[in-house]
Amino acid sequence: MDSTDRSILKCLSENSRQSATEISRKVHLSIAAVIERIRKMERSGVIRQYTIVMDQHKVGNEVTALMEVSLEHPRYYEEFTRAMNENVSVVACDYLTGDYDFMLKIQTRSSESLEQLHRVIKSIQGVSGIKTYFVLKEIKNGLTAMAEA
Repeated sequence: MDSTDRSILKCLSENSRQSATEISRKVHLSIAAVIERIRKMERSGVIRQYTIVMDQHKVGNEVTALMEVSLEHPRYYEEFTRAMNENVSVVACDYLTGDYDFMLKIQTRSSESLEQLHRVIKSIQGVSGIKTYFVLKEIKNGLTAMAEA
């Protein structure tokens, strides 16, 4: 990956629906070259998917929470991660070092639905501890980061 690829990725991260024509003007490259570079990044897995960012309040999710979860033993890892992948309210799940094993980002419609999810997670075999934080305000949501050149 060179600086031109990074510029193309920056354009796509700002708006993945912009045309190759628009990107070509911004990065000073032909349209065909931009398309080829994008396809190459898709094939190599640098670009994994194109997506949208929703306003959570406008789609009915009034509560965002972060939840730390501890497991009794690593043997419960597979069952826990499977359950997190199946739960639509869990929008991110990271495996950690430190006092807790996982950090979850949860987006749900109300504190009542968060309470229900809390009970569901606590009932998963192997879960030994949970600590939950309510998010008061999202300051930054950069879905991905690019290493500096």
